[in-house]
Amino acid sequence: MQTPYYLIDKSALLRNLEKIALVQERSGAKALLALKCFATWSVFDLMREYMSGTTSSSLYEVRLGREKFGGETHAYSVAYADHEIDEVVRHADKIIFNSIGQLQRFSGRTGSIARGLRLNPGVSSSDFDLADPARPFSRLGEWNAEQVAAVAGQVTGYMVHNNCENGDFALFDRLLGQVEDRFGALFGAAKWVSLGGGIHFTGEGYDLDAFCDRLKAFSDKHGVQVYLEPGEAAITKSTTLEVSVLDTLYNGKNLAIVDSSVEAHMLDLLIYRQSAKMLPDEGAHRYQICGKSCLAGDVFGDFAFPHELKVGDRLSIQDAAGYTMVKKNWFNGVKMPSIAIRELDGTVRLVREFTYDDFSSNLS
Repeated sequence: MQTPYYLIDKSALLRNLEKIALVQERSGAKALLALKCFATWSVFDLMREYMSGTTSSSLYEVRLGREKFGGETHAYSVAYADHEIDEVVRHADKIIFNSIGQLQRFSGRTGSIARGLRLNPGVSSSDFDLADPARPFSRLGEWNAEQVAAVAGQVTGYMVHNNCENGDFALFDRLLGQVEDRFGALFGAAKWVSLGGGIHFTGEGYDLDAFCDRLKAFSDKHGVQVYLEPGEAAITKSTTLEVSVLDTLYNGKNLAIVDSSVEAHMLDLLIYRQSAKMLPDEGAHRYQICGKSCLAGDVFGDFAFPHELKVGDRLSIQDAAGYTMVKKNWFNGVKMPSIAIRELDGTVRLVREFTYDDFSSNLS
């Protein structure tokens, strides 16, 4: 198969999904796939067997969730526009507003489905300002419990999203306790509470027993249905970006240019200034793996190999699903990676290939 392409391994995906199903069964929580992280619907046939539905951040995502995934469909947006609210309602089971202002503005047009409100407890697990929902002057959710209490009769539930890349159960437990301290009085009159995403409970070594017990205790204490919104937790370590070496050179260190681009195909790494992951990453020969765009900083990272790289060598960049496929773009006109799936029986199926026509029709 011609590179570049994303390769989704259903067997690896299944390992995450089985943990999600276990958490749902043991805790009573429902898990909704966060489409902002992963929306490659060619594997929704497998994912819907283990998850309860989807949650979204826009009109297009909520529609995709309804049409391609099914189950429960939750709609959230930082702000809805007048011209899209009616279509959002048509596709959603629940609509979650980011502010009291939006809740009241659209109260007359959203009464046919359950309504919720996002709360911001002012604490989070993030140590990166760009991604911290509790950063100073954050626009993400309501902070004032008294103001929320005044409109509590207009909603049936709440959403709190203050975990980011949190693989530490003790930290999750502590943050949830702080949420209860601040907003617990509101939960008693609610029917449901979503705890958002960013909880890396499918990671190796995570204490699933303690996690399930904590979720169930929260649900029992407040009398609510708990929702989780896993994104990265659902697809972690399931997908690679397969690339080929196009050229090698030396400029103080060994460089290898591949037929892909961080800027175009794994943008989240560039945004957060993170290195890609490569397997294998050991050996006597070290190279900086570079993208083929004209951006000077289009670099995947420095990795070790057991042999000198040569033109045509294939490399597998790891963890290429979450917040990468949804952000891919046509910068420099670099060929968009195809999408392939390794089925549970080991066969590989090409499900989408992008062409010049996709590039030319992207803008006008």
